[in-house]
Amino acid sequence: MQKKVLIIGGPGTGKSTVLNELIRREYLCMPEISREVTRKAQEEGIDQLFLTDPLLFSKMLLEGRIQQYIDAENSDNSVVFFDRGIPDVHAYMNYISIDYPEIYKESSLKYKYDQVFLMPPWEKIYITDNERYESFEQLLAIHNHLKRAYEELGYKIVEVPFGNIEERTEFILKNIN
Repeated sequence: MQKKVLIIGGPGTGKSTVLNELIRREYLCMPEISREVTRKAQEEGIDQLFLTDPLLFSKMLLEGRIQQYIDAENSDNSVVFFDRGIPDVHAYMNYISIDYPEIYKESSLKYKYDQVFLMPPWEKIYITDNERYESFEQLLAIHNHLKRAYEELGYKIVEVPFGNIEERTEFILKNIN
């Protein structure tokens, strides 16, 4: 039976770095798609689609993450890692205090992950860039919304301790149920 392992956390907490290490170790990983959606919008002249049209941005993320889940199920891999999950979408909508259709939570209940690892805020490694515009204080608020969204869905969250890429990756691999 396939294990779907999710790595969550606010922006700049090291998720993608650890996922890249897992890819290097030949694990199947579903990448974060929000940067791709943001870059596409920037090419069309919209600086931050999430801020300009959060419902459209979130709809695109939801569709993309559901497709990733389906693609993972259709693979022969016994373990698949995800850089963010479906519940992240409504967690971010809660963060910006915007009403959203019930389909977001329904999708989170329909497509379940087997295990969730949380990368906590780590000021030492946090940087901003063209797609990551949040301040560290905003990151802390996002972290709280993410954690709450997953806990409300009944997930037991495993927090990944600070450390170098190898240590964090090994922690995740050793703690997969």
